[in-house]
Amino acid sequence: MDLITSFFQSSFFAFRDLIDVALVAYVIYRLLLLIRGTRGVQMTFGIGVLLLFYWVSRYLGLATVQWLLSNALTYIVFAIIVLFQSEIRRGLAGIGKTPILGRQSRQRSGGFEEITQAATTLASRKIGALIVIERDIGLKNYVENGIVLDAMLAFDLLVTIFNPTTPLHDGAVIVQQNRIAAAACFLPLTLDPYHSKELGTRHRAAIGITEETDAVAVIVSEETGTISLAIDGRITRNLDAVTLRATLETACEHRSGKEASQTAKQRPETI
Repeated sequence: MDLITSFFQSSFFAFRDLIDVALVAYVIYRLLLLIRGTRGVQMTFGIGVLLLFYWVSRYLGLATVQWLLSNALTYIVFAIIVLFQSEIRRGLAGIGKTPILGRQSRQRSGGFEEITQAATTLASRKIGALIVIERDIGLKNYVENGIVLDAMLAFDLLVTIFNPTTPLHDGAVIVQQNRIAAAACFLPLTLDPYHSKELGTRHRAAIGITEETDAVAVIVSEETGTISLAIDGRITRNLDAVTLRATLETACEHRSGKEASQTAKQRPETI
């Protein structure tokens, strides 16, 4: 009897340890996915090099180097918060948009046609535009710093807003649930130094808002008249109407940003 009891007890502890290891492995995996393709990869590598130097200095007995690194590593937690603040925000927002805790905010397919027509029309006239489509993460903060409209999403209204002679043309239009929530909104610019130097303020703002949130941004270049799409901090350029509409549908149907980017296959230039 004691043998059977000890067997079940040991099995229980082994199973609990297995769950413990699996959860830690999953957390590490999610963290790696979170920083993949971002500047966080290089910063993580730099922190790893410092830790490696610290252990080497301890092993070799290098007292001065060990003292210097130990004092530097004391503030490593604060450094991580500062350096990875964008990734941390995105990770916490991703946790909050689960089906249980989050909300389902799909853009109805009728709005894609209006956005596509407006983008192609503005592109043919070489009129700059920036249209941001909200998905799961709310954009209320950015709506409030613009001009609130709360109007039905329509081709004519979008073209009118971005007309250079109107006061609302400067800034971004934010679309929520098939409605134009606001115009002339100011967005955060990306700080990633690896993006092309050819990108102007409008494109950097589109990348910035998609780094901070899960929104999708449509950009029309004023200089070249080309249409671009930003998703998850990545921008795909030189899209036509068909590819733009297909990519918007893919992105706003809650598929991954990577899958949406793969939809843009006709003359794409992804940065």
